[in-house]
Amino acid sequence: MVAMKRRVAATASLWLVLSALPCTALAQAVDAATLEARMAELETEMHQMRALLQQYQQRDAQAAAVAAPAAAPVVAGTPAAAAPILPGAMPGTRFSFGGFIKLDAMTTRTSDGAIADGSAGRLFYFPGATPVAADGNGRSASYTDVHAQFSRFWLGADTVTDNGDTLKAYIEADMYGGGSNAFAGNEVITNTYALTLRQAYVSWNHWLAGQTWSNFQDVAALPDTVDFTGPSEGTVFSRQAQVRYTRGPWSFSLENPQTTLATYQGNGTRLNSGDDTVPDVTARWLQRGDWGHFTVAGMLRNLRYDGRTDTGVAASVSGRFNLGSNDDLRYMVSGGQGIGRYLGFALGADSVLDAEGALHAQDGYGGFVAWRHAFSPKLRGNLVYSGAWLDNDAQWTGALVTERAQSWRVNLIYSPFPKLDLGAELSHAQRRLENGEAGDLNRLHTHVKYNF
Repeated sequence: MVAMKRRVAATASLWLVLSALPCTALAQAVDAATLEARMAELETEMHQMRALLQQYQQRDAQAAAVAAPAAAPVVAGTPAAAAPILPGAMPGTRFSFGGFIKLDAMTTRTSDGAIADGSAGRLFYFPGATPVAADGNGRSASYTDVHAQFSRFWLGADTVTDNGDTLKAYIEADMYGGGSNAFAGNEVITNTYALTLRQAYVSWNHWLAGQTWSNFQDVAALPDTVDFTGPSEGTVFSRQAQVRYTRGPWSFSLENPQTTLATYQGNGTRLNSGDDTVPDVTARWLQRGDWGHFTVAGMLRNLRYDGRTDTGVAASVSGRFNLGSNDDLRYMVSGGQGIGRYLGFALGADSVLDAEGALHAQDGYGGFVAWRHAFSPKLRGNLVYSGAWLDNDAQWTGALVTERAQSWRVNLIYSPFPKLDLGAELSHAQRRLENGEAGDLNRLHTHVKYNF
């Protein structure tokens, strides 16, 4: 290789000298015969150097093939598996994450007393928290609350195996979990709040196991509101552990059972039973299209406490109907026996105890309707009505239990960028007890929400 490099250098030098000589000097110094002989010699040397270079290249390729490990055969049509991000993940797993930052600021006026500071009703609309008084004789109260507790993040892992099986894992959390020390969870110093598990489940093809929204709830029908839920009293709302099977438009689930009971003549005092042994059973039928979606769900429950049992049966109809490119109508109507903890943030109890300790499933009904209109690609608004009615038997429950609740709200949400929302919402709510005591709530709620 050294000799070859020297020959190349000598040849290049000769060409430089020849090219530098003037034509008249070249004609005098070199005759035609000598030039032709030298050119032939140079051509022969170039062929020799090319053959030698090919020999070295073949030798290097053979050495590399011997040192390299055997490659796996490539099957036509099979994509190459991506290297996992986490060492313990299955090959080909695709990870995703996201969430949002949400600042809520609201000013509230209640007609008949104040909602307790730090309670749920100060952070979002909680129907059962609206204070009431006889004949509107309560003392009104006004207060402002600002927080970022509903900021949220999630992580997902999706895998498709070589056999075509689909696996998914999903976990989601927010900061609506209260404080963990004397200085946390309040507005005195740090406003620190604990992490709250919202969803955590794994799915395999048609099966799902873990904690997520109840199969009895239609999340896709919820209105576009500034408040955390908005039409709370008329909404089926529950996240809990379950096993679910979905096939086509049908889905079925076995979900965590928990019975809430109104005590005999307790005037709103409740118990949470830990005696349940049979899961809540749900079934849902869903249809989707360019027009929106429509779904019907049913639920069967076994209510149990202290060896006594009763049966709960409920149904829900909900959906969204697109009224052109800029408008849609969203709705939900639900009701039945023993629906208590599923409706309106447990506005009513599932069952009530009589004087002998027997259980009696309570009837409850609720629903909402919401109209959404897009004024422009960046500005939209919503008009929402919601209500719930509870059929209490006052001889068992007492007269100081919620008989009905309802609310109206209107909002405007401006999005200067696709993932940023600036919203303002006015709402008016009412709650009434069986004995006629009632109270109002008026609220101006604003938010800044950035999705990522």
